[in-house]
Amino acid sequence: MDKNKKIKMFFVAVMILFLASLGLTSLMKNETIVIENQNKDADDLVQDEIFAESLTVEVDKSPLTGLACENPNQRPIAVTISGDKEARPLSGISEADLVIEMPAVTGSITRYLAFFACNKMEEIGSVRSARHDHIPLAMGFGAIIAHWGGSHFALDKLDAGIMDNINALYLENSVFYRKLSIYAPHNGFTSFERLEKYSSEKGYGLTNTFEGYKFWDEENPNQGKGRITISYPGSFKVEYEYSSDTNEYLRFKGGTREMDKNTSAQVVAKNVLVMYAASRQIEGQYNDMDIEGEGDAIIFQNGEEIKGKWSKDKNDLNSKLFFYNEDGEEIKLVPGQTWIQVVELTQDVDWTFGF
Repeated sequence: MDKNKKIKMFFVAVMILFLASLGLTSLMKNETIVIENQNKDADDLVQDEIFAESLTVEVDKSPLTGLACENPNQRPIAVTISGDKEARPLSGISEADLVIEMPAVTGSITRYLAFFACNKMEEIGSVRSARHDHIPLAMGFGAIIAHWGGSHFALDKLDAGIMDNINALYLENSVFYRKLSIYAPHNGFTSFERLEKYSSEKGYGLTNTFEGYKFWDEENPNQGKGRITISYPGSFKVEYEYSSDTNEYLRFKGGTREMDKNTSAQVVAKNVLVMYAASRQIEGQYNDMDIEGEGDAIIFQNGEEIKGKWSKDKNDLNSKLFFYNEDGEEIKLVPGQTWIQVVELTQDVDWTFGF
């Protein structure tokens, strides 16, 4: 082989090695990029999962109960429900997210304002008339109020459009209905589906605006049993029996168990919040309570009695109803149903523990 041919073959071999090395380097770089991208995707995935979990914990819980809820952004509907003995057992009361009980007549009958959002009950009742004191309370939770008529003090405000409301006086046999097997006026009923459908047709917003309460991450029951007694008069007297076994307060009304007709179960609460408010009778058959401003409160939870204060901005009907301990810190609630008991200044609230 001549010298020139050898030189050509040498250069060809060098070029082949050079090109091969370029291909290998490129391949290695590509593999490195793939591996880096894979690692980056995995890291992103972990971060996404952590973020998703934090959102799930934050978003999927009801602002009223602190419990997991299919639609936590559902705007609550507050239904005025009878507290009378003749209306018991009530329908849907154990499945309400939160219930307020307060005097409808000074020193006499009480009425419930039951808030429904997470649990969409097939039957709610008996539905009764609204009072003007129900309005700022319902508005403070961003709710729609559903009622069967009301005092003229309440209707003057509701008919003027102070808040979204659903009045059975105009909607009997559609949104509301009566049961012939029950004596009037305790025979009026409705359902969450009917109320929600009507609200949608009226253009009422159905998205929750209530900021919610703070809740404990864990329950810490005080070992033993206890009893709360609230001295509403006669058959309206309320008692709660606490047991640390379930960390629940079993509700009694007029000396008998408060039962839910829908479920045949006794009503139980995780929190009982008592708020004292001055009351005065007006027109001989109604009362007027100071449920805006501030006053003394007692918070019952985990088998403990906590003295404190309640507060609601009297200059803002939409303001939240707050509960504070004696140090001025907002009370955290135990996740579950809460009952707010509005009592007159002269009505006794007793707590006995350890029996």
